[in-house]
Amino acid sequence: MNRRILRLAVPSIVSNITVPLLGLVDVSIVGHLGETAYIGAIAVGGLLFNILYWNFGFLRMGTSGLTSQAYGRKDQAAEMKTLVQAVCTGLFFALVILLLQYPVRRMAFYLLETSAEVERYAVAYFRVCVWGAPAVLVMYGFKGWFIGMQNSRFPMYIAISVNVVNILCSLCFVFGFGMKVEGVALGTVVAEWSGLILAVVLWLRRYGYLRARIAFRDSLQLAAIRHFFAVNRDIFLRTLCLIAVTAFFTSSGARQGDVILAVNTLLMQLFTLFSYIMDGFAYAAEALTGRYIGACNLRQLKHAVRNLFGWGIVLSLLFTVMYAAGGKNFLGLLTNDTGVVETAGDYFYWVLAVPLAGFGAFLWDGILIGATATRQMLLAIIVAAGVFFGIYFAGSGATDNHILWLAFLVYLFLRSLMMTVWGRQIFSETYLKKIAGN
Repeated sequence: MNRRILRLAVPSIVSNITVPLLGLVDVSIVGHLGETAYIGAIAVGGLLFNILYWNFGFLRMGTSGLTSQAYGRKDQAAEMKTLVQAVCTGLFFALVILLLQYPVRRMAFYLLETSAEVERYAVAYFRVCVWGAPAVLVMYGFKGWFIGMQNSRFPMYIAISVNVVNILCSLCFVFGFGMKVEGVALGTVVAEWSGLILAVVLWLRRYGYLRARIAFRDSLQLAAIRHFFAVNRDIFLRTLCLIAVTAFFTSSGARQGDVILAVNTLLMQLFTLFSYIMDGFAYAAEALTGRYIGACNLRQLKHAVRNLFGWGIVLSLLFTVMYAAGGKNFLGLLTNDTGVVETAGDYFYWVLAVPLAGFGAFLWDGILIGATATRQMLLAIIVAAGVFFGIYFAGSGATDNHILWLAFLVYLFLRSLMMTVWGRQIFSETYLKKIAGN
């Protein structure tokens, strides 16, 4: 079981780590063009697309859970039905984004306060990058489907290839053809479409035999689509809650001044690093939970969950020790502003508690997505987010950074606690038979 977990988790961790490289490469390229506004434009444009695409993360997660259950019960028709639904849904929302790109862009830059020069370059970046939307959203479906089929290597190959193509194309367009911000954007779009092409090629080579199982009419019937969207609706609303808490955390730090904003940004990098690792195990949880629920194998399901939590405890303890021993030195690598680093020391003990408070939330998210028990996951984050806001406003009004971090830790822990309470129903023969009936 541990080998199965690691075969799924390790490639997913590698994929996760490559994600920030796209933005890092873009910033580093424009950072050598000699104009500060280029960097601001890439930062603003990248933030806009991150928020935009983050809302469609359900295309990956919902597809993973439904596919892994079909894989567990050896239902090839259901496997292909889920892929068709994911691809068609991705294309539909991409078309909506393309059709509404002008009002989306206008609203985004109305809310974001930037200089006129940064906005001009950011608009140029947006106009090019938006044409990558179909590739990105369809790739979400393929990634979820591959993970559901117990194959996390293909998403890793795709993520690595996207980064390589992005680097090469952006360098070529910017320094070879003098395209500047538009060249960086075009390099990103080319990389995204090349990733989709690779996904299709990999699918044809490994799963081409399933083409005979494609049935568009059955896949797009109202009843089938309703079930697909019932799962994904809860994941979408859960994502909105995540965005609300994350955005509020950032804005609350900003209201306390530039130093606190910088401190929170640096400390959250430690949380982000931990999240990349735990997300890999969450993906393994999605694949294995769905597989064993689909196969109605309660014994293996419990065995997988016990082992996953074993990994979670070990990794959270390891990260706590690592951060206690060298976390402050890591902050020194991120900035040479001694004032910010010294101020971060006043809040550093909150970060030490993050791994133990948060690992359960990551694992339970994966387990419940694999079980398609997404309503429990949504209810848990609604309760946790409500408590987060309640603690912050009751304890600080809007000024105390310690209260902000306390609220964040309680939010992480409550997500895990609530999902433990409400998610235990999946470990029953009744639930397995119910899923089998679907």
